[in-house]
Amino acid sequence: MPTLHAARLLRRTLDDPPGPGGAVLVAGSRIEAVAPLDELLAAYPGARLRRWAGTLGPALVHDGPLPDAPTPRERVYALFRSGAAAVPAVHLTDPGLRAAAVRGDVAVLDRVRPPALDVGGRADLAVFADDGTCLATVVAGRLVHRRA
Repeated sequence: MPTLHAARLLRRTLDDPPGPGGAVLVAGSRIEAVAPLDELLAAYPGARLRRWAGTLGPALVHDGPLPDAPTPRERVYALFRSGAAAVPAVHLTDPGLRAAAVRGDVAVLDRVRPPALDVGGRADLAVFADDGTCLATVVAGRLVHRRA
């Protein structure tokens, strides 16, 4: 079932100023559309709707060693709590950590690329509060972190 992710503000890239009324349609692991929420609701009436407080945009690329934690799985989850869904391969040299990242659908990048909400691209999204706190992270279409 497709899911519409909508927030008070939306930005397509990290450099774009956020604008009101936008939404992202996710089907499986891919972005199907980025458009005004009203248009997407009309075009996809059966889609599940998730409304988020804050600003919705692309998930971050974590360009550094993964956060410290007791286990590889917890290190990957710490990445998700920060709003990141991708990491350069150079930071995943430990086999156990790399395996945990792959199991979590982290995008392992050969080179850093600027994150963007591109139609047809991976559905890696993040929602941030005004203070910069990550409220939710979606990785390859799956909600992997939601702040309580």
